[in-house]
Amino acid sequence: MGVGSPLQDRLLDCTDPDVRESSLARAAEQVREGRVVVLPTDTVYGVGADAFDVVAVAMVLAAKHRGREMPPPVLVPDARTVDGLATDVPLYARILMRQFWPGPLTLVVRAQPSLQWDLGETNGTVALRMPDDETALLLLAEVGPMAVTSANVTGRPAASTAQEALEQLGGAVAAYLDDGPRTGGLPSTILDCTGEEPVVLRAGALSPADIRGVLGTTVLHDPAEPDEPSEPAEAAEPAEAAEPAEREEAGERVERVEHDTPGARLVGSVVPSGVSVPAPALRTLSP
Repeated sequence: MGVGSPLQDRLLDCTDPDVRESSLARAAEQVREGRVVVLPTDTVYGVGADAFDVVAVAMVLAAKHRGREMPPPVLVPDARTVDGLATDVPLYARILMRQFWPGPLTLVVRAQPSLQWDLGETNGTVALRMPDDETALLLLAEVGPMAVTSANVTGRPAASTAQEALEQLGGAVAAYLDDGPRTGGLPSTILDCTGEEPVVLRAGALSPADIRGVLGTTVLHDPAEPDEPSEPAEAAEPAEAAEPAEREEAGERVERVEHDTPGARLVGSVVPSGVSVPAPALRTLSP
């Protein structure tokens, strides 16, 4: 398929079993040659390239009119691939992989520092997912991990068909695998798994309740959820009160008051009035 071919010729049919194998073979050839392809996933159509080809990954970002500050996730054909791409993978992340892969769950983990790849400004991490789509998995099994993001120009709707992707990305893509419409709806849920407990970075097709159902005692942190009501405050000994540095980290304003009572201080939003208090008026109450 030459560069000058009509764009419609870049649509490769995967809906017909008689030509599906040849279509996948042509797409795999394009990936190996360092070009960009569009492929179906279990959510929407994606645009991607060999994750280890620095120029090809840059071409993916250029096709979407996206900068390096938004690096693409990496799709893998099997959970066993993770150990070659990531390091220090927490046990809870492996539990989530076993339960929800293939499926709409993306896990951000620490990348192997020895890998020669450049996905953008990742801060030493990589977002991994195994899609629940037969065509995508067949291509990944053939070419290995691919840097893949939604097949659309940034700011426009994600493509649900190969034709929609073609209309947006045009000649920036060498081959479009057409496997019919993809109406997965919500994108994948993204979890930060670089710490001791997972954190929801993006809500998606997999609900927090589903995730918590397999985590056991491991806490899932979801910034979008309202905080649970706190228990009524109880009087505490001065020694039990949090130190100012700890309270400041929690976002509270803390100010010490200098007087004859050791350890006394004002916390929260209380501000000294500046009115002097006679020394006899200060006393410590025993519980």
